[in-house]
Amino acid sequence: MTVIKKVRKVYVDGCAVGGAFNKRVAEPTRPFWDAVRRGEIVVIVSAVLDRELTKAPQRARELIHTLPVSQVERVVSTNESNALAARYIAEGVVGESSLDDCRHIALATIHHADVLVSWNFKHIVTLTEFVDTTEST
Repeated sequence: MTVIKKVRKVYVDGCAVGGAFNKRVAEPTRPFWDAVRRGEIVVIVSAVLDRELTKAPQRARELIHTLPVSQVERVVSTNESNALAARYIAEGVVGESSLDDCRHIALATIHHADVLVSWNFKHIVTLTEFVDTTEST
């Protein structure tokens, strides 16, 4: 019998937050944020996300603050997550210009996210390459 773990902790990047207001992806994004508001999902947020959101429209910047406090886990970068992000760059997973994408992936890994949610199809969500996030440095 296969046991499927219910997704509970989800790391989000700026694309996931902005997607709530992007007319191309708002519709498929809405059920995710509704599940967070209902208490079914805890979102993991970081300073990397905060930096990304400084360039976003105001309603995207404010989205995290509209969520129940119990559904938001704020994490910080550590030496371990920074080293893991640097390793992704060194291994050629993506180029150096994508360091923040690597930081998102590393933070999701270090903080045991069940899933990383993103609309970033260039560096994070790919169908041809998968990064094994179960191993850290």
